[in-house]
Amino acid sequence: MDKIIIQGGERLHGEITISGSKNAALPIIASSLLTEGWNTFHNVPNLADIKTIKKLLMNLGVNIDGDNPLRLNADHITNCEASYNLVKTMRASILVLGPLVARMGRARVSLPGGCAIGARPVNLHLKALKEMGADIDLKGGYVEAKASKLKGSKIYFDIPTVTGTENIMMAATLAEGTTLLENSAREPEVVNLAHVLNQMGAKIRGAGTDMIEIEGVTSLHPVEEMIIPDRIEAGTYMIAAGLTNGDVKIMGCEPGHLDSLITKLTEAGIEITSIPGGLRVTGKKKITGVDIKTLPYPGFPTDLQAQMIVLMSVANGISVIRETVFENRFMHVNELLRMGADIIVEGNSAVVRGVPRLRGAPVMATDLRASASLILAGLAAEGTTELSRVYHIDRGYECIEEKLSSLGANIRRVKE
Repeated sequence: MDKIIIQGGERLHGEITISGSKNAALPIIASSLLTEGWNTFHNVPNLADIKTIKKLLMNLGVNIDGDNPLRLNADHITNCEASYNLVKTMRASILVLGPLVARMGRARVSLPGGCAIGARPVNLHLKALKEMGADIDLKGGYVEAKASKLKGSKIYFDIPTVTGTENIMMAATLAEGTTLLENSAREPEVVNLAHVLNQMGAKIRGAGTDMIEIEGVTSLHPVEEMIIPDRIEAGTYMIAAGLTNGDVKIMGCEPGHLDSLITKLTEAGIEITSIPGGLRVTGKKKITGVDIKTLPYPGFPTDLQAQMIVLMSVANGISVIRETVFENRFMHVNELLRMGADIIVEGNSAVVRGVPRLRGAPVMATDLRASASLILAGLAAEGTTELSRVYHIDRGYECIEEKLSSLGANIRRVKE
């Protein structure tokens, strides 16, 4: 198993380019199940989760060629089962459920696994498919869904769910009649998927708002499309620049997807300026503590909460971080305490009292974004930080050691 070793104290400077969005690529790759012919997708990141969904689709009979661009052909789907062995490592595997039921009339998908950051139940997906006429059974840890033809319906999500919105939006493209999704997720990744589906011939209106209307069509056709840049990767490097008093150009990002983070970093005293093709982030020696509340988009992303806690750990004053999206997303705090942070968790809030500096220590990743936060902590810490269980980071950050090294970080990966 690999370990990442960081010698802290280096000021980041230079330029990096942001990779394609993992959370946009996964549903777009799954959408290839809706068409015959070769779909081609550009800006696909090289990540463990992308490898997982490619294996899953190959197991369904999809032909796959290349990595970036990635070409997929679902002319002959030979299997409608997503097995536990593949699904257990990635919750986004549930995204094949809607497309399979819509096109093939049936699907058998293992209940998903992935990061242990909260329940994230799939009941909203299943409730919506039932309302569209699917028969749903739960047997032996699998969801079994059947429908001779899905019917358009009015669907209300109790909470905005990104994968639920994406799954049902894909299913509705081939349903009879019109489907209305109320309280739908508004994330840029949902908008990217809707754009790709519309290019395939779907009729989707309202993506990016809380109400999406999908008029079903009889068939879709293949496309050649681009994955949007990863706003969470961009945000992580922006925080890293501010944390290390750095001066970093973040190229290839979409600033409009980062408004809530830009607001908070600016409040903290970090300078952010627009440049052609991206953003420039300039840190300051004195960071001001700010309060944060995670919310569905366009609110502050839960996927940047752990990284911001690291920044607040060395800020002046006391900060309160409220987590409202997932109920178990402070597991990184215990590891930060080992590095000298002063944090008290009270329910869904973390009270962070800034300290002059963090200290390097052996730490262990518990999930994808926690692993990123511990790498950031190592960059800012005095001494050496050793991060184990780094397979989490490979799920969502492409070449993170190489990108940080190019900015002057002292970071390397070794075999344990």
